[in-house]
Amino acid sequence: MHWQAGRFQIDLDTPRVMGIVNVTPDSFSDGGSHDNARDALAHCEALIGQGADLLDIGGESTRPGSPAVPLEVELARVIPVVRAARTLGVPLSVDTYKAEVMRAALDEGADIINDVWALRQPGAREAVAAHTHCGVCLMHMHRDPQTMQQQTMTGAVVDEVWRFLDGELRALLGLGVARERIVLDAGIGFGKTVEQNFALLARQNELVRLSGGYPWLAGWSRKSSLGAVTGLPVDQRLGASVAAAILAVQQGARIVRVHDVRDTVAALKVLAATERQAGTD
Repeated sequence: MHWQAGRFQIDLDTPRVMGIVNVTPDSFSDGGSHDNARDALAHCEALIGQGADLLDIGGESTRPGSPAVPLEVELARVIPVVRAARTLGVPLSVDTYKAEVMRAALDEGADIINDVWALRQPGAREAVAAHTHCGVCLMHMHRDPQTMQQQTMTGAVVDEVWRFLDGELRALLGLGVARERIVLDAGIGFGKTVEQNFALLARQNELVRLSGGYPWLAGWSRKSSLGAVTGLPVDQRLGASVAAAILAVQQGARIVRVHDVRDTVAALKVLAATERQAGTD
């Protein structure tokens, strides 16, 4: 299994760690920590040193209730970081839903578009389809960031997530985007209750099966559902985040999107060593 992602073919036989680079003042756990190009590039380099396989650069927070960011502000945040980080030797993902940002980032050398709107905003599908080798991650989101937690999903969460993603997947394939360019994401925390989020974790292997083997990305890092079950504030959720990442991989995820790269990489090495020994019995 591999993911065609711009300049790279990412081998997904081994689970991969996507390091989060928020170039924002207001992201839910690390807003303002590296909200300029110089600090963001230093953070990129640090994450690679900790073992990140790829980086996800975002210029607009999608935490519940977060306001939309004007196009020119997002471009000013993201493009200088992409321009600088493209020399670091790892795939670069850009977390955006705006077609203009997608086009500009891909033109500057980004390899992947990671879209919480699953390319439903005007021009987004066409922007991705026009770049014949870029990777894309389609994520499920109920409603929008401003309202998603005011009225959460109803119904059978696994079935509803797959029904939505299947429709968006078919639309993208219909534009000629190759299957090997696409990764799927159930959208943990995006319009779902705590119970629904953990149901998606416990039954993620069902989503893998329903999708016919498409790779799945899991983004549990520091999420509020982890706080709900542990009682811990966002800056103390390292252990819970790593545990959720490992469980997601055991349930079929091939990429985990995380803030805490070093600890996640270490935990995955322990999991891999255990699985190797299990295979020798």
